[in-house]
Amino acid sequence: MKTYQPKHKDIYRNWHLIDAKNKVLGRMSTEIATKLTGKHKAQYSDHMDMGDYVVVINADKLVLTGRKSENKVYHKHSGYPGGYREIKFAKLFNEQPEKVVRKAVYGMLPDNRLKKNRLSRLKIFAGEKHIYQDKFKSEVKDEKQK
Repeated sequence: MKTYQPKHKDIYRNWHLIDAKNKVLGRMSTEIATKLTGKHKAQYSDHMDMGDYVVVINADKLVLTGRKSENKVYHKHSGYPGGYREIKFAKLFNEQPEKVVRKAVYGMLPDNRLKKNRLSRLKIFAGEKHIYQDKFKSEVKDEKQK
């Protein structure tokens, strides 16, 4: 027997809508990372980019468990002396809730050359409205016709 290897022409990308309202950041991020990598598909192959598009709405309404919302701190360093920066979760969440979700998913994706392409298929919106409404309306019509 030969091992099945999917071809690029066999890749199809679905659109998934995730409502972050009252969802825990970490659990939601693992679900998103799985869909971006394509691990939920039967023909998954780890060396190919087979993931789907993910649209996250209501990013400003997600929650953290325990006291993480008070204690969590994001760190970065520019590489230069004095280039160390910290920002608390509460401040970043109030200013840019989309960035909080993006950072969580970024940390859960594998560190390889496919990471940037996978992350580019993640679309995050703070509120209910998003510009990808037509992608989901066509899927709903297709399901009703079946």
